[in-house]
Amino acid sequence: MRALRLKNHQPIFDAPLVEEMVPMPEPGDHQLLVRVLTCGICRTDLHTVEGDIHPPSLPITPGHQVVGRIEAVGAKVQGWKVGTRVGVPWLYRACGHCTHCDRGEENLCADAEFTGFHRDGGFAEYMLSDAKFTLLLPEQIKDELAAPLLCAGIIGYRSLHKADLRPGEKVGLVGFGASAHLAIQVALHWDCEVFVFTRSEGHRKLATEFGASWVGGAEDEIPAPLDRAVLFAPSGKLVPQLLAKLRSGGTLAINAIHLSPIPEMPYELIYGERTLRSVANATYQDGVEFLKLAAEIPIRVETQTYKLEHANRALQDLKESQIDGAGVLIV
Repeated sequence: MRALRLKNHQPIFDAPLVEEMVPMPEPGDHQLLVRVLTCGICRTDLHTVEGDIHPPSLPITPGHQVVGRIEAVGAKVQGWKVGTRVGVPWLYRACGHCTHCDRGEENLCADAEFTGFHRDGGFAEYMLSDAKFTLLLPEQIKDELAAPLLCAGIIGYRSLHKADLRPGEKVGLVGFGASAHLAIQVALHWDCEVFVFTRSEGHRKLATEFGASWVGGAEDEIPAPLDRAVLFAPSGKLVPQLLAKLRSGGTLAINAIHLSPIPEMPYELIYGERTLRSVANATYQDGVEFLKLAAEIPIRVETQTYKLEHANRALQDLKESQIDGAGVLIV
């Protein structure tokens, strides 16, 4: 089968993903063999390729927003059958017995494995998934549109919860890429007012089209203090600027697996019982809840599609903020 493999960390402009013919994987007892239909591209893929984060070993096949159909099931798998359309998210598996897993926080499990990072992902024609962590997709959502929901959508949904967002509040979304353009729809569904901070003119136009009441830069004055904010951009220098825009008792959630350093800042920015927290991965239940909500709203997904062999080009476009919405590989 064809797969786009990362053998050495390099700047994306050096096209580090190499197309190879590799053996077809065979499912273990608790695994599914999935024929990949589409796979979303994510900034985490970019961080992996460029070496901001390091998989345990190379080579690896990236990609963790996978829509596919089951081709074969492992000997001990129950509840899945060949032909079912499924989604494979970032969380590949967790141990199931540590204190985090017992609390339903398997996203924090020290032994968790992640798709396209610990295990080969969806930049390929076929892949394996853990049956326990594979998601059933709503039938009404097309393959191309379902892919970004499996990381960008799920982690955006979790970020809104971790920002303590309540109906009717003012929330700031900082950066308006794949995740934020889905999160804004959830926030509006909850009757919240959304302020969007982004430098890209294309992203500003899209945010306005989606219903943002205010759009501008992080350095700009805003009409009223924010109750909550989510930082999607991987820029630590924005943290003090955003804390200054929060009301007392407000929350800033950082949705980033990799962030540049947060600068030293005066205590007054976090004083007044403001909360600053990170968002680390997502749970299986987050995926179940978000996919159900996405079908109910229904979520509108803006996509830019690429052929599998053009994955390097897709990641370059992502780095340069040339994608309005989400990038998706058609496999």
